Amino acid sequence: MRRSQKNWRLFKVFFTAGVFTFSGGMAMLPVIRKELVEDQSLISEFDLLEYSTISQGLPGVIALSTACFVGKKINGWQGVWWAGLAVILPAYSLMTIATIFYQFIPKEGAFLLAFQGIRGTACVFVFDAGWSLVKHNLVSELRRLTALGSLIATGLFGVNPVLIIVGLLVIGWFLKGKEVRLK
Repeated sequence: MRRSQKNWRLFKVFFTAGVFTFSGGMAMLPVIRKELVEDQSLISEFDLLEYSTISQGLPGVIALSTACFVGKKINGWQGVWWAGLAVILPAYSLMTIATIFYQFIPKEGAFLLAFQGIRGTACVFVFDAGWSLVKHNLVSELRRLTALGSLIATGLFGVNPVLIIVGLLVIGWFLKGKEVRLK
C-alpha cells in the first residue's frame, strides 16, 4: 500500500471514529480496532492497545495521543499528521456548530431522547474499550495486584491518582531490571 493510501485510510478511520463515537478516545477504540486491526491489518492489536494504554497516562486528549501513536506506526510522521487532523476535525467542527446553534436546539422531545441514547451507547463503547485494556494489561499477578490496589486507594480512600502514578513510577524505577515474583 502506498503512503498516500495509508494516509487516506488513517484519515478516514479516525475521522469516522471521531464523528460517530461520542465520549472520547476510549469509545473510539473498538471502531479503530475493527478497521485497522481486523479489516485492514495495518497494525497489530497488541500495538493498538499499547498505544491506547500509554495515551491514558499522558496529559492531553486520549484520542489525539492514540491517533498520533498509531499514525506514526503505520505511516511515519505523515501518518501522525493525517491521523491527528482526522481525530481533531470532527470534534472541532461539531463544537463550533453546536456553539453557534445551541440556543436553537430543543431541550425536550426527540432531541432529549437522542442524547439519552447517545449516553447509553457511549457507556457501552467505553466499557468495551476498558475491558480490552484490562485483558491486555493485567496479564500477571503483579499487574493485577497493582491495579486492585490503585482502585481501592482511589475508590475507597480518595487518594489522588497523580500520587499513585508518581509512586508507581518511583517503585518501577527502583525495580527496573529486577525480576519481581509474587509467592
